Amino acid sequence: MNDAMDELRRIVMRAGDAWTATGLPRVSMVRAEACSDQVYEPMLHLVLQGTKSLSVGDRVLGFEEATYFVVPVDLPAIGQVSSDRPGRPYLALSLALDPATIAAVLTDADRTSADRNAASFKASKATPELIDAWLRLMRLIDQPDEAQVLAPLIEREILFRVLQGPQGDVLREMARADSRWAQVRRAIDWIRVHFAEPFRVEPLATTVGMSVATFYRHFRAVTAMTPIQYQKRLRLLKARRLLLFEPRDAAAIAFSVGYESPSQFSREYARMFGMPPVRDVARFKPPPGSVNSDQLPPRALEHLRGM
Repeated sequence: MNDAMDELRRIVMRAGDAWTATGLPRVSMVRAEACSDQVYEPMLHLVLQGTKSLSVGDRVLGFEEATYFVVPVDLPAIGQVSSDRPGRPYLALSLALDPATIAAVLTDADRTSADRNAASFKASKATPELIDAWLRLMRLIDQPDEAQVLAPLIEREILFRVLQGPQGDVLREMARADSRWAQVRRAIDWIRVHFAEPFRVEPLATTVGMSVATFYRHFRAVTAMTPIQYQKRLRLLKARRLLLFEPRDAAAIAFSVGYESPSQFSREYARMFGMPPVRDVARFKPPPGSVNSDQLPPRALEHLRGM
């Protein structure tokens, strides 16, 4: 297993800053030395080197090398990575999760054994079999002809290995079109589109087919947040990205993401990121006149991909 991990690290060290596409469907390499606050899409994430912490709602989760975790829905999270010593960046692999592909892997037993109270956001130790499957998949980067045939097969093997492990129930719930998680995903899709607008939870719960109490319970189980907290995180992550990349003042950006009060925006921003907006963003921007807007430091560019 150690040899396989070493080979995977060598492959991922070829990646650029942050997230790098591999040419394999749904597979990305991660090489980072800074935080990665973003909306994480549903994925399987395998840590190869260093450690990662995620602040999800009111929970802070830690992940070490040779562990993996599953993100079951679009999730606004504050991430922090660290290495064990200088010159060894955080390295990881990510597989975007497709419910249809997961469903195709399920056995008859899997289809009837899903735990409706499956717990998400936990670290699980990667087995030698899972590491081996990842290695065979990543070797296909340099063999595009073989990858067309073999990559989908190995992806299914990786999903099969996870289904047999402690986070299998999370995948099973993701694959069920009639699950409570599917209803929560529909609500999340709506909130992501309308994040800058005020909304009431009751009509949204009705729209996705749940009572208000059931909706609150399952939304929090899947995201570790209430719907309003989820919206607030989306707003603040979007605001941080705009502050980094657009020449507008903090008040204008606060209004654009749905805040009615710049002072409330500043307070909630500082509570989430540790300091007020202007001071926070100043850490990542170069001095005036030193570089143009397309040359922000890689550390800044790692923030909020895909928001």
